[in-house]
Amino acid sequence: MDLKKTQAAVNTITYNKAEIEKPTGNIYEAITIIAKRANQINSEIKKELIDKLDEFATYNDSLDEVFENKEQIEVSKYYEKLPKPHALAVEEWLKGDITFKE
Repeated sequence: MDLKKTQAAVNTITYNKAEIEKPTGNIYEAITIIAKRANQINSEIKKELIDKLDEFATYNDSLDEVFENKEQIEVSKYYEKLPKPHALAVEEWLKGDITFKE
């Protein structure tokens, strides 16, 4: 998943209920599918963030020294500004990128 190419909303927006439930015919089933995809996206983003932050990790037993790493701060800010996983999942759902089986 390429997070830079996404058009998902960063802010809260209102979606048309009919568009959300159109693929399944049931709003609750559609929301369940979207929620499962949002959990998958969240796991992917979290793993990617942890991998990037591990590059900056220092393994000291001393807690006295705290280093501020500008690259680490920039990486954290980038991930904070990304759309939330549920917004990404809804965008995928509306584009028809999510497949499901009954």
